Amino acid sequence: MQIIVRLDVVMAQRKMKGKDLAEQIGITEQNLSLLKSGKVKGVRFETLARICEVLDCQPGDLLEASAS
Repeated sequence: MQIIVRLDVVMAQRKMKGKDLAEQIGITEQNLSLLKSGKVKGVRFETLARICEVLDCQPGDLLEASAS
């Protein structure tokens, strides 16, 4: 099973720039970019919660499981 990160889609829907989101959740733009691309091995629940709070969404809006 593969996990697909849909953070960029949700950010686009909210018209939120990466720089602004990174600043509001307290991580670097580089780390946010790695998270958006799915190149991280994990994410802290605290970070995920802050992203959801800023983007007014649920974790399931950001992450999707794919059978392939």
